[in-house]
Amino acid sequence: MFSTYSCQNTKSKDNNVVGKAVEKKQNDLGEILKAKKLTILAENSATSYFIYRGHKMGLEYEILNEFAKEIGVKLEIKVVQDLDNIINQLNDGEGDVIACNYTVTKDRRNKIDFTKPIMRTSQVLVQRKPDNWRTIRKSIWEKELIRDPAQLSRKTIHVWKNSSYYDRLVNLQDELGDTIILKPLDGNIIPEDVIEMVSQGFIDYTVVDENVALINQRYYTNVDTELELSVKQRIAFGVRKQSPLLRKRLNAWLDDFMKTSTFNYIKYKYLNNTSNVSKSKSEYSSIKGTKISPYDDIIKDVSAKYGWDWRLIAALIYQESKFKLGQESWAGAYGLMQFMPTTGPSFNVFPDSPPAVQIDGGIRKIIKDYKEWESIPDTVQRIKFAMATYNAGLGHVLDAQRLASKYGKDPLVWDDNVEVYIKHLSNPKYYHDPVCYYGYMRGSETFNYVRSIFIRYTEYKTAFPIES
Repeated sequence: MFSTYSCQNTKSKDNNVVGKAVEKKQNDLGEILKAKKLTILAENSATSYFIYRGHKMGLEYEILNEFAKEIGVKLEIKVVQDLDNIINQLNDGEGDVIACNYTVTKDRRNKIDFTKPIMRTSQVLVQRKPDNWRTIRKSIWEKELIRDPAQLSRKTIHVWKNSSYYDRLVNLQDELGDTIILKPLDGNIIPEDVIEMVSQGFIDYTVVDENVALINQRYYTNVDTELELSVKQRIAFGVRKQSPLLRKRLNAWLDDFMKTSTFNYIKYKYLNNTSNVSKSKSEYSSIKGTKISPYDDIIKDVSAKYGWDWRLIAALIYQESKFKLGQESWAGAYGLMQFMPTTGPSFNVFPDSPPAVQIDGGIRKIIKDYKEWESIPDTVQRIKFAMATYNAGLGHVLDAQRLASKYGKDPLVWDDNVEVYIKHLSNPKYYHDPVCYYGYMRGSETFNYVRSIFIRYTEYKTAFPIES
């Protein structure tokens, strides 16, 4: 059993897949540009971020992904399981930007800064329509619904305790001079889940932002969201007070981006397009589903046979083929694992091989590449060398390793060492160097290949935890 393939760092029991425990950093724009990575703290929702069939989606994710492209960095997502802790996580340096349909409030502004608003929305009451609403006129069944905030007296409303919704209901009680029975919910229950609870009859009422309500009402058609309970409030991205340059750059970009057709399309895609609502509720969605791809059961079974984490293999397959069985590249690579015609037969994998055979052959190829790097003491780094070899071939990675050693970098570490020189192998200065035997390659592809797989793997681990 290859227990080392579980992607645990051999240097520390507590380290995660990326090899090091999270350090508390107060990154501003300069550090983000240097690291070429912007980390957002998101919730698992259609408005913020979710995974559908391995593909990253979400209104705020797509906006910030455009920003990341603009400043030339990769976007990394950290899904926050408990929104009660999100400000602490931001200020502790676990992420750079909060993106969770976050309302700007006075209390939050005391702790963090906000960008310019990306939208304005009011709070609405979510209530269930009568069971027979489809068979009678709206003018009749509407009489059974609350249409005036005064009717909330003595009603029980379940709502997130540390939200602007809860604060608004407390103020509304004072305005009414009567009691609203508030049932506080913890931050690990997202608004979309509470809307579902109303729809299924587990609770009677909740309050959410109108944009969230509109998205979910297209799926939960038996809920009503017409009663507004607040004025229009600002939804914005949260930024540390110690990151003024990031906030300034993001605001300047938003000023221009929010005038573009791309921004309008992203809003339409999530706020008006019913198909994307269906995706967020699909069995292949990280919000409601438990699957990354149609091949999860096969990936799990075959990965377990060889002792690999199935989510790492899923991240590799997505990078190779986006789970498209008949995928063929311009170079003739085929299938889920994108075997070249000269390599596939060595692992008994052919273009018409069934998924289980393709995945089994791909994992055996990764194991073979992993064994080429017995000199690498750290298992996470060793897996990254193996992934690079899977993509570029052993010879080019050996060239990059020799260049790293020549220029004073650690030849046994991929991150920020050998990966730097794999990128340089498209530059004649480096691929003509006497220590290089295999010549030119598009090294940036392999550089991005390894990084993308591990970023996606980290996201898959959060969205699809291993069953206990």
